[in-house]
Amino acid sequence: MLLHNQISIALRTPLIPIKPTLKHHSKNTAVFAQQRNAPPPATNFSISDESLSSRGFTIHRTIDNLDVDHLNTVFVAVGFPRRDTGKIRLALEHTDALLWVEYEKTKRPVAFARATGDGVFNSIIWDVVVDPSFQGIGLGKAVMERLITALLQKGITNIVLYSEPRVLGFYRPMGFVADPDGIRGMVYSRKQKKKK
Repeated sequence: MLLHNQISIALRTPLIPIKPTLKHHSKNTAVFAQQRNAPPPATNFSISDESLSSRGFTIHRTIDNLDVDHLNTVFVAVGFPRRDTGKIRLALEHTDALLWVEYEKTKRPVAFARATGDGVFNSIIWDVVVDPSFQGIGLGKAVMERLITALLQKGITNIVLYSEPRVLGFYRPMGFVADPDGIRGMVYSRKQKKKK
């Protein structure tokens, strides 16, 4: 799913760029769109940083202090396969932009998203997760608004999102659409065809 239409959300502090990489989840669906004439950022989010802080949450934009083992637990809790934590760390080190939310009481990540790409024209959003115990209170939207804004502020206008089909409706209000302009994506697969 790609960003399509104009959005107006602001980033109060910029994301720290890291190095680009790509990763694929075989169960995910890729749908494509393109942001046309990226709007200037606005000044507010659906949930402000101050509101998140007053509710016991801290926003982080680097991998510093990120408990990768617990992040992996959150991945599994939302249906992702368990991953090698060393590979997760490597992927995060090669990520252009990321954002995660820490619950202060436990010092653990409860929401996360990251983006990779060329740093100029294209970006792909990956691994958008919210711990099931914290779903429904706006953390996923808070993470996505800030990540999208950071990408738009870099001038990146072609933003792709890989998502489980069952949660596509979550992304549509943020400006994502499926297959605009007849664009179709393909994914490389190493599965061999069975011989008859």
